[in-house]
Amino acid sequence: MKKTGKILAAMLISAGLIAASMVTADVLAQQNQPKEKSFRIERGMPKEAMACIDCHKKENPGLFADWAQSRHAAANITCYDCHAADATDADVSQAHYKQYERSDHKFGTSEYKTPIAAVVTPKDCSRCHPDESKQYSVSKHANTMEIIWKIDPWLNHGMNSDFERASGCYHCHGTILKTKDGKLDPETWPNVGVGRINLDGSKGSCTSCHTRHRFSVMEARKPEACGQCHLGPDHPQIEIFMESKHGDIYTAHGDDYNWDSAPGTWTPGVDFRGPTCASCHMSGSGTVLTSHDVTERLSWEIQAPLTVRPQDFAAFPAKTNWQTERDKMKEVCTQCHGNTWVDDHYYKLDKVVEEYNEVYFKPAKKILDELYDKGLMDKSRFFDEHLEVEYYELWHHEGRRARMGTAMMAPDYAWWHGFYECKKRYNSYMEEARELISHNKKAYKATDFPNATGTTQKPKELFPDQ
Repeated sequence: MKKTGKILAAMLISAGLIAASMVTADVLAQQNQPKEKSFRIERGMPKEAMACIDCHKKENPGLFADWAQSRHAAANITCYDCHAADATDADVSQAHYKQYERSDHKFGTSEYKTPIAAVVTPKDCSRCHPDESKQYSVSKHANTMEIIWKIDPWLNHGMNSDFERASGCYHCHGTILKTKDGKLDPETWPNVGVGRINLDGSKGSCTSCHTRHRFSVMEARKPEACGQCHLGPDHPQIEIFMESKHGDIYTAHGDDYNWDSAPGTWTPGVDFRGPTCASCHMSGSGTVLTSHDVTERLSWEIQAPLTVRPQDFAAFPAKTNWQTERDKMKEVCTQCHGNTWVDDHYYKLDKVVEEYNEVYFKPAKKILDELYDKGLMDKSRFFDEHLEVEYYELWHHEGRRARMGTAMMAPDYAWWHGFYECKKRYNSYMEEARELISHNKKAYKATDFPNATGTTQKPKELFPDQ
């Protein structure tokens, strides 16, 4: 009997331990499950702001969740602070007024009625971020619509349709916002392009990089933020970066970077090991201050057909001296590299720029002008003759990749995607051009060039005198 009792007791103890372990495991499992993040309105805020939060929490839970986890929410900055407008503003949402006629919502009454603008602009953001807004306003980003309308043949010759522009070019460069029947015109909205022209007269969109409604500094510091627009055959900066040693270090160690360091304090060697686009072109480093003007720190305009100094870029001349800006970038580089390394890198870049300009671009431009002068090609439009496309891609595709690949230390882009492709296109281009000249033969002109229906009228918002 004693033996049986002992066995029974052991069995009961074992069962108890198993049950206890199951309870513990269940508790641990529950702790690892995602929990709904609540946001209690416990701080002082206007009743209109409380209405915004309460309504959008139900209507747009994803939007609300992003805001609730943002620094804005932690600082008691609400929808109302960013979206509230004057009743006479051009971008006030007429449709939003209908929210105050709802009988199914405690905040859907005229007591809470306030004019709201759907589009938050850099002018709105400047109320709290004046320096960043001012820097951005003078950058190439904010002024890119003016730049492309000055130099882009697709626009100036109407060689793509308005919808091809809206879905492609303007997605990054920005639209000129308009209203139609009291609503934002769907041909211009939604859009968060860096050069968007807003109804309040401001240029750009902060949410190009700091996406709604988290407005995360971390997001804007990662190269993927820039890679939304800077990719592809003509400006593959994200691909170039990922090929470079900098990108390799980011891939290996990026998860350990302190992405959430406060603005102005993100420090190389402390918060991150290898740089990203932002740390080179925008973030503070050493004595170089943080800037939202991406035109700074550039010593060449390597995206232009003929490489020039930034102050000599006719479409948007920089207001600073290239040597001063190069010295800034060099100081950023020397946070991790020695002076000899940095100086020799720039020596190589300068030689590549010289060879591209003299060996490839200038001869190609010279023979194109000769063809136009002899009447063998028609320059009234662009892209409807084969050599125009070849000339364009020589500088806009391969030529850019060669220069950008060198500047960002990606050898495959500098050579195989760059100068190697330049040689092939240059040779075929010159062969065809000389053939036309030697036989005094006019180039074939596409008479049915597809979808060449885009307006050629420069926007009055940017060019009021035209």
